[in-house]
Amino acid sequence: MKIAIKNLEGKNSGELEVKFEMIENGKGTQAVHDTVVAYNAAQRSGTACTKTAGEVQGSNKKPWKQKGTGRARAGSVRSPLWAGGGVVFGPKPRDFTKKLSKKTRALSLRKALSERLKAGDVVVVDDLKLSSSKTKDFANVISALELKGTTLVVAAADKNLTLASRNLEAVSLTTGDSLNTYDVLRPDKLLFTKSAFETVEARLKQE
Repeated sequence: MKIAIKNLEGKNSGELEVKFEMIENGKGTQAVHDTVVAYNAAQRSGTACTKTAGEVQGSNKKPWKQKGTGRARAGSVRSPLWAGGGVVFGPKPRDFTKKLSKKTRALSLRKALSERLKAGDVVVVDDLKLSSSKTKDFANVISALELKGTTLVVAAADKNLTLASRNLEAVSLTTGDSLNTYDVLRPDKLLFTKSAFETVEARLKQE
């Protein structure tokens, strides 16, 4: 498969041949699902915490005698039945991360990128070196490339690019080394620099 390479004015300036093996059938669908579930699970902080009856503040003294008061029996002010008492089976800090093999992660990334390429959602440019850090200049580039909706820009770290894109709500940045399956699936369009796309290809060849 070949992709057109564009310049910052949106005009074709060449072609780029996809060098990794694309997935044409249903293979990898489960890997994509497992990877996205694992990614979302890893975003959970897992810090929710409640106190049991043994941890809340309060005395061990029996509030009143067992019989003769006309009131219900009570053994502790820390009972879960009382306001301010402990919580039964409440959440405790935990780690939600799920383990995935390297092969599963690589397969899911290759599957996700293959589907986006076949759908025509990937745009490749020669380079994204901006002469200034003005948001307007970068917005003009996005407009020239006809990128509508949310866009993920995959390029090498660049100060001007970072500053120019941070005020564009629909645009986010990442690098070829850190691109993951969730990143590929989330936006409407993917904008790669030629070098960043080759970096991702090199990662997929090591699968």
